[in-house]
This record gives sequence, C-alpha cells and structure tokens, in this order.
Amino acid sequence: MAGRRRLGDGMAVLGGARPDLLAAAPGARSRFVALGGVLLSTGGLAVASAAFALHMALGVWWPFALLLGLGWGAVVVNLDRMLLVGMAHDSSLKRNLALAVPRVGLALVLGVVVATPLTLQVFHKEIDAEITVMQAEAADAYRQSLEADARFAGLAELEERVAAEQDVVASGGATDVALAAVQAEVTAKQAAYDAALATQRDLEARAQCELDGTCGTGDAGTGAAYVQARAAADAQAAVVAGARSELDAALSTADDAESRSADLAAAALATDSAELARLNAELDRLQSAFDATNEGSGGILLRLEALDRLSDRNATLAMAKFMLSLLFMCVEILPVFMKVLLNFGPPTAYDQLAAMRDSGDLDIEELQQQSRRTVAEAKEELLVMAEQERLDRQKAVILARQQAAVAALATTQAAPAAPQPAPAQVEDEPGRQLWDTGPIRLARTAARTLRTSRRPSDRVPTAV
Repeated sequence: MAGRRRLGDGMAVLGGARPDLLAAAPGARSRFVALGGVLLSTGGLAVASAAFALHMALGVWWPFALLLGLGWGAVVVNLDRMLLVGMAHDSSLKRNLALAVPRVGLALVLGVVVATPLTLQVFHKEIDAEITVMQAEAADAYRQSLEADARFAGLAELEERVAAEQDVVASGGATDVALAAVQAEVTAKQAAYDAALATQRDLEARAQCELDGTCGTGDAGTGAAYVQARAAADAQAAVVAGARSELDAALSTADDAESRSADLAAAALATDSAELARLNAELDRLQSAFDATNEGSGGILLRLEALDRLSDRNATLAMAKFMLSLLFMCVEILPVFMKVLLNFGPPTAYDQLAAMRDSGDLDIEELQQQSRRTVAEAKEELLVMAEQERLDRQKAVILARQQAAVAALATTQAAPAAPQPAPAQVEDEPGRQLWDTGPIRLARTAARTLRTSRRPSDRVPTAV
C-alpha cells in the first residue's frame, strides 16, 4: 500500500503537483496522477518513435536504438512537463489563450515529430515494396542519363565499329565494305571468264559433233564444216585465256586489298577495343556505385516519399495514414490540451491554495527583506557613531597636546633670559600638506621649539 502511494505521489509530481499542497488538498491528487500517466504515455510513444527512426535511418542495432530512444523519451516528457508546470490557473480568458496557443503549437510540433516514424513503421511492408520499384526506376533513369552523357555519347557507334572490325579480321578483309569496288571487279571478271569458258565448251562440242558427224552437216571427218568449227573453238580458247588472265589479275588485286584491309582492321581493332573496354569499365563503375547507393537508400526521406506515392495512388491508405498520424499527434498533445481545458474551468481548491501559498511566500519574503534592510541601516548607524566617537577622541587628544605645548612655551618665556643661539629655521615637514595650517601645525611647531630650547647645555632650573 505504501509503495502504491509513493508511486502515486511520484506520478502526481511528474504531472506538475506540489507535494506540500497535495497534503492540504488531497482531492487534486487523482487529477495530477492522471496527468503524470499521460506524460508517461507520451514518453513511451517517443521512445518507440525514436527507436524506429534510428533503426530505419541509420541502421542502429535495436538495443542501442532503444537506449537512445529512452533518452529522447526523457526529453519529450521533460518538455511536456515544462509546458504543464508553466500554465498556472488564471481567471482571465485572454491570458489563458495567450499561454495556451504557443504551448499547444509546440506540443503539435512534437506530436508530428513523434508520429512520423510510428506511421512509417505501421506501413513498412507496403513502403518496402514501393521502395524496390522506386530503386529500379532510379537505376533505369541513371542508366539512361549515363548513355546521354557526353563522355559516353559515341559508345554505341564504337561498339558497331569494333564489331565490324572483328568481322573484317575474321574474314581476312573480305567483308570490308571499302573493298566493294574491287570485289565487284572480281565478280565481273569471274562472270566474263565463266561466259567465255561456256562459249568455248559449246564451240568444242560443235567441232567434235562435226568430226563425229552426229550434228551439223552430218558428214563425219575433217571437212570444211569441221575446220570452221575447230577454228571458232580455238579462237574462243584464246578469249578464255585472256579472261582467265584478267580474272587472275583481279583476284590478285582483291587479295592484296583484303590483306591490307585485314591488317588495318586488326590495328584499329586493338585501339578501339581498348577504348571500348575503358568506357565500359567506367560505365560499369558508375552504375555499380549508383546501385550500391541506391540499394542502401532506405532512409526516412525515401520512406516518406514512398508513402506519399502510395497515398496518391490509394485513397484508403491515404485515409488510414491520416487517421493514424492524427491519433499519435492527439496522444502527444493530450497533456497540454487537458491542462488548457482545466485552466478554462473555475479554480479548484488546489489552485486557490497555490495562489494563497505563493502570496504568503511573497509577503514573508517582503517582511524578511524589510527586516534585513532595517538591520543593515542600524549597522550603518552604529558604524557612523563609532567613527564619530573615534574622531572626537582624536580631536580631544590633539587639543590637549596643543594646550600643553602652549603652557610649556609660556613657562619658557617666563624664565631668566640666557644667551641662546639663534634658533634654526624650522623647515616644514616634507609630508605636510598645503592645508596643514591649523591647530595641528601649531602644536607641531610648539613641540619643535620646546625641544630646541631644552637642549642639555641650555637647560635652566624651573622655579617651584
């Protein structure tokens, strides 16, 4: 029972109650215990919110995130308690509003800060799926931007050129488009040779047919028809030989051109392949760096953007997000809002006792201040009186010395005159001030004169 009461007292103090006033007004205890409980609830939400935020944004290990979240929860509870304690009951509606508006605004800001990570955690599955889509879109967009980059503008053309050079090298130069004219010449010579060869074969067949008597005139043997056919076949053989010679020359020229083309393509291929490898390596490096950053960009900002995209496409999710955020914000501003509502009501016994106690403390402090002032004035008067008494005593001593000096001077002048050396001129003391011309100077002069006249050689017995 005692433990529960101590716990309740602690909750009441957390809610802004003063223990000395609770003893006099126990009816207010339950209200302040409830306020303390609400403050602890907001602190618990702040702990969970901070832990989720640290884990999502920084990837902090859960135990450390909870430990840091406890610190943030303590800060939120302390801020809320400050807002509660600073709102004393006031009978003026305007003053209550002036006190309530900034405090409710600050509590609302804290509510938004606390509610955001909690809302993100509630919809984390949908947000993770949307983040995957957003990362893929970002990767594609970055790839397109790299392809449009001036550094990689000729990459596609370079790839085509390298492929063409590889074909030229593999074919020995035969596929080089620059050799089209030479290859067309070879094709034409080959066609001419084939045509001449076909004609020769036809003429040879005719000559043989005339010789056999199976065609032509039908007379076998070397007659006039055979001689003419043989002459035509022999003439065509010379044409075939000429066509063959031209074809061989064209083939030789084409082979030389293809060999040169293959050598040039091989040399160009080495340079272009190195450049292509360098550009592809740079492109892959940039893409890999972006992919690594893109895949690890699951922070709060990206999650908020994903949640906004989901809300734009899904009205149900948008409504659920709004209501959930509103719930968390209402829980956060609840302590300050309750205090504002209580201040708009009539003052309770606790409020009246607090006002009376504060007024009494002020009166007591004023009386103590007045007493301290009176004592200080009395001390100052005593110091003045003591100083005055000291000055009076010094003045009496000086007057007595002055009178003694005057009496001694008069006695010396009444004695029989004796030859005396002229008194030395007395110099002023080096420490005397210009204003030292009063009785004190006279006493000093008389004392010096008396000492001069009473030297051991000049002393005169004084008559009794």
